[in-house]
Amino acid sequence: MQAVTSQTRTSACCVQLEVPERGTRSASLVSLFKAMGDETRLEMLSLMADAGEPLCVCHIESHFALSQPTISHHLRVLRVAGVVDAERRGTWMYYSILPSVRVDLAAFVRALPKRAFKTPRGRACT
Repeated sequence: MQAVTSQTRTSACCVQLEVPERGTRSASLVSLFKAMGDETRLEMLSLMADAGEPLCVCHIESHFALSQPTISHHLRVLRVAGVVDAERRGTWMYYSILPSVRVDLAAFVRALPKRAFKTPRGRACT
């Protein structure tokens, strides 16, 4: 009896799929999605996107029932991940989504239908 290996299993049940290589673009998307993987940070990004211009931290803080240190923590995570830019104006910080992030997210979403892995009709992998 022949041992079943991943090679024989793949050739026996499915068409071999071409999987794009991971690169630095994937690493930056992972960082982006990790930063966005929190409900509070996602809501902060939504506020910034809706504002259309840099948003004062005082407006961000007033939207949440969270302490100032917690708000600062979430904004720092977004800043370190390269999702938002911060600009000091007097005593206030203003935050905005980096244009490159919008471009990367739009490109990722556009590529989703192309990256969908489908099995041929009538054949299922086991």
